[in-house]
Order: sequence, then C-alpha cells, then structure tokens
Amino acid sequence: MARSASGLISQLDNSRLTTNHYKVISAAVLGDMLEFFDFTIISFVISFIMVPWGLTYSHSAAILLASGFGSIIGAAAFGYIADRIGRRPVFIATILFSAVMTGLMYFVPEKNWLFLVGLRFLTGLALGGLYCVDLPLVQEFVPSQFRGRVSGIVTSFIPIGTMIASTSAAFLTPFIGWRGLFLLGLIPALLCLLIRIWVPESPRWLIRNKRFDEAEAAVNWVTGQHHDFRKAVSKEEQWIDDLPDAEKHGWSELFKYPRSVITTWGTNIAQQCGYYCFTMWGPALLALIMGRTPQQAAKYFIFVTLGGFVGRWFWSFMSDYLGRRSSGMILGAGAAVMLVVAIFNTGNYIGGTSVFWLCMIGIYFFADGGFALVGPYGSEVWPSQLRAAGMGSAYGMGGIGKLIGPMVVAFFAGSSNLVSPKATSDAIGSVYLFLAACFVIQGVLFYFARETRGKTMEQIDSELEAERKALQPQIA
Repeated sequence: MARSASGLISQLDNSRLTTNHYKVISAAVLGDMLEFFDFTIISFVISFIMVPWGLTYSHSAAILLASGFGSIIGAAAFGYIADRIGRRPVFIATILFSAVMTGLMYFVPEKNWLFLVGLRFLTGLALGGLYCVDLPLVQEFVPSQFRGRVSGIVTSFIPIGTMIASTSAAFLTPFIGWRGLFLLGLIPALLCLLIRIWVPESPRWLIRNKRFDEAEAAVNWVTGQHHDFRKAVSKEEQWIDDLPDAEKHGWSELFKYPRSVITTWGTNIAQQCGYYCFTMWGPALLALIMGRTPQQAAKYFIFVTLGGFVGRWFWSFMSDYLGRRSSGMILGAGAAVMLVVAIFNTGNYIGGTSVFWLCMIGIYFFADGGFALVGPYGSEVWPSQLRAAGMGSAYGMGGIGKLIGPMVVAFFAGSSNLVSPKATSDAIGSVYLFLAACFVIQGVLFYFARETRGKTMEQIDSELEAERKALQPQIA
C-alpha cells in the first residue's frame, strides 16, 4: 500500500509524547548543559592563572571575548551546514569538536595566553553551532501542540551547566588543578555515543530530502510503533510525495523573509544585551546596595538565579498557553517594569528584606525567562529548508548584544573596562533605564511577530512562502 509524505507528517504531529521523544529531548538538554559547562569554565580558570601568568586586562578580555566571537560565526556557519547535511551529524560534530578543544587547553604552554585565545575561539564556534542545531532537531520531532514548552524546557537546563562549572572550580581544583578542569570538558564527548544510540535524524529533514524510508523508520520509532530507527520498513517506489517542493536556498535567501529577520534578530540582540549586562552587574550591585561582602552577595544572588530558572520553566509552558506574541510582549514589559521599580527602591526594606533584592529576583524571572521563548521562536519562523541557518543567524546577531551592552554600561558608569565595568550605585538609574529600553524594544518586536502557537511547521512554511511571494515584486 502506498504511503504519503503528508501522512508521515500527520502521524508525527498527532502523536502523544513517548519515551523516545523524551530520549531526544534529554540528549538536547544534556548537550546544551554540558557544552555551557565547557563554555563558562574559562572564567574560573582565569581567576587562578591571572596573577601567576601576569595577565593584563587586555589579555583577560581577549580570552573571555574569543569564545563570544566564535559563537557568532559558528551559529551562522553550522546552522547553514545543518540545513544541508542534516541535524544529527552537526549535533554530534559540534559536541565532539567543543569537547576536544576544551580538553586541549590542558596542554597550553605556561603563560602562553594566545593559545587560550585560539582554543576558546574554536570552542565558541562549536557552541554556537550546537545551540542552533539541537533546538530545530527537537522541534522537528515533537508534536506541534507541545513544541513551545518542550523547546523552552531544553533551554531551561543551560544554567545548570554554569552551576556545574562553578561547583567544579570550587571543590575539585584543589585536587586536579586548573588544568584538570579542562580535562573535565572532555566529558561531553561521551554524549556523542549516547546520541548515536538515542537520536535519529530529524524526520522532517529526511522528508524534505526525499529519504522517505528513513523518515518512516524515525517517525515509527519516536511514536512508539517501532523499536529501531535504523531499520527502514518500506520501499521507495511505494511513496507518494504530496508535499510542496522545497527549493535549496543559500544563506542570502534569509533576507526574502524580512519579518523573520527583524523579529528574530531584533529580539535576540535586545534579549542578550539586557540579560548579560544585568547579570554582569548583579552580584556587585547587591554587595553595594545591601552593604554585604562579595561572598555574602553571591549567596543572595543564588536566589536571583533561581528566579530565572523558575521563569524559564514558567514561560516554556506559557508560550503554548498564551502564544508566542503575547508571552514575548509580557516578558519584555515585565522585565522593563521591574528594572524601573528597582531604581526607586535601592534603600527600601520590607521586614528587613531588601526590596531591591526582591526586584532583582523579579527581573531575572522575566529577563532570564525570556530565553525560553526568544531562542526557540528564532527557529520556528523560518522555512524548513532554512530553519537552522535562520536560527543560527538570529543567535549570532544576538551575540552583538553581548558586545554592545558592556560598552554602553561602561559609558554610563564612567569606566574604561569594557568587559566588566565596575558597578557603582550612582549609575544604577541610567544603566537600568538603558536595560529597560532593551526589554521594551523586545516586547514591541514581539507585537509585530508572527504567531506560531498550535501551527504545524508545514503550516508555518505555507504562510512564509505566501509572504515571500507577496513581497517578491517589491523586493525585485
């Protein structure tokens, strides 16, 4: 009996979440979590080698910024490659490449900081690629009704990777030294074996590339109807390709979807600029405002980060209940309001509890919670043949926010340190108003964004194609 490509899509979208869905989700969660462990471990290593190596401010800045520049390029490059050769091989390659580059830092010659810069740049390349391929992979597996919450949950575990890095630096360094921390970065390489066992290629990518037998095996596996995704069960001549042809597009084709470019690039820049600047100043401001030592302020900041963790989970579900546009507008407005409220409550207390600290928890609930929406949404609003490239371009552009933000904050604070300008209580008003403006812009952009809640990826493709055709005469 002949099978149709659209029938496979319907089978995928009408499925419940199965054990195999959770395997795919878990692989993505572990990949992001362990890779961000690799990504952040350098910030702790620098604190150990700064004095012995005689690192200057510019040396440290180069080491810290190298991975950021790498991630901007890697996100765009690996996203494009994943649209061409598949999600699975790029997922495996980026994890393995990042782990090996981190492990090689163990052998960096003493006081040779340029080696660290080079290896951190390569690590950033891989990390940018990983983040921009694992979300499309997950989204192309899960039913449309669960896509928003599942995508958000995948991002919710990223802070755990940073927490593991800080814990390792605090408790393992006395036994393994700072070089040993880099060897821990090899652990994610073992995840490649798990992915090869657990995760097949995206069935939607296989369908678009006319590999229907493999797609059917993957769909039957993930929906619980078959135990092995490696075994194809049909013959090519039995398939009816009743889906619209998807043309192979180059990276420049992204600009034929200007609404997607503006909303995904803009929300990523605003999100990353606002979030990273706030995080950069957070612990130091708590110490200043509350009159605590840095160690005491760090303990208070744990509750701030927990507010962000709760926010990521909350907004993961709300994006499916309220929709992407409404959730995005509320996230932007909520963060902006909490930032303004914090400005007027630097010295106020409720029952001995700092209102400024409570505001910071609220800010993180919206600011950190925004990652559960901004990243996944940046993957949804591109046509299937450009999905990973589109998300990669958006995430890469977001990296510009990480660079612009510290410069603006340094300007308001009157500091020459563009990487980590010294926090001063006098600059809270101007800096927090700037961050509030970032989140207002994010909320406004979501007002003009395309709603994707409850739509299949094929429906989104159809809408995008209609929009492209409508704009084509104007572009021409």
